[in-house]
Amino acid sequence: MSRRAVDWTAGAPPVPSAEGLRERKKRLMRQQLSDTATAMFLERGFDGVRVAEVAVACGVSEKTVFNYFPVKEALVMDRLETTLAALRAGLADSARTPVQAALVILDRELGAMTGWLAGQEDSSQGRQAIRRFGDLIRATPSLRAYQADMMDQSASVATEILAARAGMTPDDPEPQITARALLGLWRVQGDSLRKHLDHASTPARLHELVTADVRRAARLIDAGLRTFAPPALVPAAEALRLPGDGMCAPDPRLAASLALGRRRRSARGGEQDARNHRRH
Repeated sequence: MSRRAVDWTAGAPPVPSAEGLRERKKRLMRQQLSDTATAMFLERGFDGVRVAEVAVACGVSEKTVFNYFPVKEALVMDRLETTLAALRAGLADSARTPVQAALVILDRELGAMTGWLAGQEDSSQGRQAIRRFGDLIRATPSLRAYQADMMDQSASVATEILAARAGMTPDDPEPQITARALLGLWRVQGDSLRKHLDHASTPARLHELVTADVRRAARLIDAGLRTFAPPALVPAAEALRLPGDGMCAPDPRLAASLALGRRRRSARGGEQDARNHRRH
């Protein structure tokens, strides 16, 4: 297997066709630093590797490393910056609902990972590398703290954009809870990946299983948005779907549950009216 631990670069926006030599060199150096650091962290642990060692391995100075990555944690969590940039652009696109925008980004990121896995000569080693990467983050307090901080930044950005789209302010509870719910889909995708990683027969099947879990969660968020959101957030006739997909029908179990709840509330209300009538 190649030195690159796990490749998420396919989930990033396409490289501009007009990219100059300087920009290309910077992009490749950033990727080299991240790939090299990640491989070293997986081998020796995050705290067992100094930034200076990463610099030596890449043939640059320690200062150069920090010019690309302001903190050590960013070397291994650089994909979060890509996610934040994609989220900012996606939510600002009024042609898509917030849920659709999140699903497009999640699908692209998942496709990058399963595509990388499909290209490995030894699938079991590829799956092990993905699992080890997740284990590294969960076992390292500073990486978990950095991840939480980046999620907070993403939530703030999403809240501001959603509030603007809905004609609200970021202090309003609706855009705040919507932003948090949307970001929760990343947690669902990560948990689902761990659940299915060792049992899915092929990378394509893994992609299918994880996507199904994410969309089940997304339907709940989409249904909730429809209870309060103005057309700017959820167009009346818009359905939850991804480009190129067929229509995603609402989960019948969810619809049945909501209908049952409404009938029970209506029945309780009728009983209360009858009791009040008898008193008078």
